[in-house]
Amino acid sequence: MSARDAILKRLRERADGPLSAPESDFSVVTNRGWSPAERLARFERWITSVHGEVIHTAQADWTQALAKVLADKGVRRLGLGREHPVAAEARAALADAEVELVDADRDIEGWQREQFDSLEAGLTSTRGAIAETGSLWLWPTPDEPRRLSLVPPIHIAVLDAETLEDTFFDVVEAHGWAGGMPTNALLISGPSKTADIEQTLAYGVHGPRELVVLVRHAEEVE
Repeated sequence: MSARDAILKRLRERADGPLSAPESDFSVVTNRGWSPAERLARFERWITSVHGEVIHTAQADWTQALAKVLADKGVRRLGLGREHPVAAEARAALADAEVELVDADRDIEGWQREQFDSLEAGLTSTRGAIAETGSLWLWPTPDEPRRLSLVPPIHIAVLDAETLEDTFFDVVEAHGWAGGMPTNALLISGPSKTADIEQTLAYGVHGPRELVVLVRHAEEVE
């Protein structure tokens, strides 16, 4: 009998019943108790500390903020979905703008080179954000594939202020990740970055060099 078989045999023949998982204390990763204003301030502080850009806008005016971002950054080709409300509203608002709207829900083999060579920015929705780490979380779909946020030089993400939560644990618990997690869940904490052996950071080497977060508020932003 091998050592492995001997161990398994002892486990099967336990006299005191089956093993049970020990009690776990998750209090260290939750229960921050931050107010909505504190969550937003923490999120913004962390994501801007790694070169993320945050722009606050009223819910009713967010497409105007988007148009200004595109104009300021010289974006002429924008990749986006069609079905999500964020994409649908953006398409309607930019219909007469001097920006080419590029459908993202196409077979990757058909437009792979186009994505890498000529797409200047990608627009996505978000499912929420994490105040403790300054992270966005996205669940990619065929309408908004993961490459839309990972390939173009500029990623523009739309975040509703009320979807901010304190910690990653709170997100997992509140949204039932254990029972319904997608094949890809993205946590984004700033533009793409890497470091050499001397720990010198470089941005945009393996993905977007810029991350712009449009934070939508239900009320007017002063």
